Amino acid sequence: MDRRALLALAPLALIAAPTRAAAPKKEPAVAKTDGQYVDLSPVALPIIVRGLLVNYVFVSVRIQLAALANTAKLRAKEPYFRDALVRAGHRSPFFTLATDYTKIDEAKLKAVLLREAIVIGGAKEVKGVAVLSQSPKKRTGLPALG
Repeated sequence: MDRRALLALAPLALIAAPTRAAAPKKEPAVAKTDGQYVDLSPVALPIIVRGLLVNYVFVSVRIQLAALANTAKLRAKEPYFRDALVRAGHRSPFFTLATDYTKIDEAKLKAVLLREAIVIGGAKEVKGVAVLSQSPKKRTGLPALG
């Protein structure tokens, strides 16, 4: 077969071949939010037990914005939101759960970060906070619970 004929048939073979890109992709299991938001880069929060640092948990957080919020302005303030979360996490170890040293207390984190986000972004701009994921640095070798 002539090389030119083979090259002429190559595009047809690519069109006819099934591709994985056409298959529907599964969505990651994250908190669904409507509207606008600011995703913070993952932040390492300390897990402190009896005054000793025993673990870090890397947390991804989404700040949910109001429908009419200035998203560009608030996304530019992402470092300020992240800094507020780091400062709150290191101020006192109140994010530590007594039942699991590989997770943080989401309710306390949401309450603290919402309060800080309202101060940074404005009460009319910030609607809520969602924890997207938690990933501990260590899963074994942790002290006994209690």
